[in-house]
Amino acid sequence: MIEFPVSGVETYWWLPPLVAFLISCITATGGLSGAFLLLPFQVSVLGYTASGVSPTNLLFSIVGIPFGVYRYCSEGRMIWPLSWVIILGTVPGMFLGALIRVYFLPDLSHFKLFVALVLAAIGINLLLDVIRNRRASKVDINRRGSSKVSDIYFSKSIVSYRFQGEYFSVSTPKISLLGLFVGIVGGAYGIGGGAIMVPLIVSVMGLPVYTIAGAVLFSTFIGSIGGVIFYWIIGLTSVGTYSSVSPDWALGGLLGIGGAVGMYVGARLQRFIPARLIKVMLTVCLLGIAVKYLSVLFF
Repeated sequence: MIEFPVSGVETYWWLPPLVAFLISCITATGGLSGAFLLLPFQVSVLGYTASGVSPTNLLFSIVGIPFGVYRYCSEGRMIWPLSWVIILGTVPGMFLGALIRVYFLPDLSHFKLFVALVLAAIGINLLLDVIRNRRASKVDINRRGSSKVSDIYFSKSIVSYRFQGEYFSVSTPKISLLGLFVGIVGGAYGIGGGAIMVPLIVSVMGLPVYTIAGAVLFSTFIGSIGGVIFYWIIGLTSVGTYSSVSPDWALGGLLGIGGAVGMYVGARLQRFIPARLIKVMLTVCLLGIAVKYLSVLFF
């Protein structure tokens, strides 16, 4: 057993990286770091309930995500313009989210209710999309066909590309505004926002999850860096109750090591998993967290 002095967590050294690996291995197939599932693990299993758990969770994404992004780049499934358009909205949103978490949602029960309602709304929308079997769920990668994205085009109004003979496009301003919303929620929760961004892009914008996973992962990485910096600054400039928001660098790094391996493996496996199955997994994860938080608050 080892003790992390910043958070006060005492656990086996191998447990955080093992859990991070298992979670990220699954969630990376949908372009998620897995941070949205690791936060409940830290709170409920490790007993880390201080505000610093949010930036510590972001550290996991910072350490782990580059390995998943590298895999998507090597397979030709990285849409860089889409990443930067998302980041344009996400980073300012992370700053606002950090302020909301520290000064307006310090009570853990209020914070959980806020997150549960948001995740439930997104999860239900994604579930309906799976049932309707929309266009996005019909695009599967043929193992013998090309899995690369081509003809990427970017302008102030749209981002477009081709994938397996089909043309996809999305509004640049809409994606940035979506990124702002996601950044606010993600900054308050302690995640880079991929758990919220992917379902919205897939179900609302109609883009196939295979093509946007890498872009969302990279935007989550940049957003997480911004979030940690914002929380760190708030911790340095605050006193009393608000001075405990600085991250536990050691615990976050250990989680990130397990997540790095898991995200690389998940990104490698993604092309062999049907898009519909990936969406079902995301739906289960989102609704599962929402139900857990609501059940604790009301039952």
